[in-house]
Amino acid sequence: MTSLLTHSNPISYFPNSSPTLSKSPFFTHTKTLKPFKHKSLTVNSILQYNRKPELAGDTPRVVVITSGKGGVGKTTTTANIGLSLARLGFSVVAIDADVGLRNLDLLLGLESRVNYTVVEVLNGDCRLDQALVRDKRFSNFELLCISKPRSKLPIGFGGKALVWLVDALKDREEGCPDFILIDCPAGIDAGFITAITPANEAVLVTTPDITALRDADRVIGLLECDGIRDIKMMVNRVRTDMIKGEDMMSVLDVQEMLGLALLGVIPEDSEVIRSTNRGFPLVLNKPPTLAGLAFEQAAWRLVEQDSMKAVMVEEEPKKRGFFSFFGG
Repeated sequence: MTSLLTHSNPISYFPNSSPTLSKSPFFTHTKTLKPFKHKSLTVNSILQYNRKPELAGDTPRVVVITSGKGGVGKTTTTANIGLSLARLGFSVVAIDADVGLRNLDLLLGLESRVNYTVVEVLNGDCRLDQALVRDKRFSNFELLCISKPRSKLPIGFGGKALVWLVDALKDREEGCPDFILIDCPAGIDAGFITAITPANEAVLVTTPDITALRDADRVIGLLECDGIRDIKMMVNRVRTDMIKGEDMMSVLDVQEMLGLALLGVIPEDSEVIRSTNRGFPLVLNKPPTLAGLAFEQAAWRLVEQDSMKAVMVEEEPKKRGFFSFFGG
């Protein structure tokens, strides 16, 4: 068995009708597609790109993006979700909380513009607005790094310092941002505890393998112990060919194991490596890729606190070999 995905939000997944193909992120009309009928399957799809998603919840929405296991795509998710939110018109501050091993600036192409960090702000060496790096492509997106590469946190820096930082972002003259995204470091040590302290919701990034799922399950317990109840899941690097061959767990299997609402499913895409090396996030590619479109739709769901669901369908029958005639 394998899984297909159905969306509970008003955006339907049609690559040729993506808003990224237009100069504006929203079309000026609503297009209704004719029902597609295939045997017993009927799909009615309405594309609603003529409206901006409605922001749910109080601002700022402080969202920590975590996983437990390293290398599953936390930083890639932060960069692409953050720029997608900015392109939708929301103000975003992305905080790279990975001390000494920061990479978010590289994925955004902003590494040469980071002159000050949070450590300098706390030491009184600069102002908060000097440490914020504004993206040239979207003026409503800003990056804030905790520390410089290969550096260590000063004694006394912890969750309270990050809470103070979030409060300072709320009270600044430019206005309170709509979203504060915190890129959480791997592991569950002091850096993890510091990153999740100011958050009121979490996005758990995982891949469909048992090592990542075991770490994700442990992180869920720690998030709930910290009082974070709004936890959604992103399943990254999904390969449908391996799922059909029963070499990879399906998205529904992952959801049943972790018991979380599904924010998005990102297919395996070689363009991710190219975009990372260029410092050009995947959601800005033209024409858009499947993974880029999946990140855009996940950002839309995050704004409206929506989710998607996976359903089971029958697998294609396996090809029978020559020796199957003899019962092999």
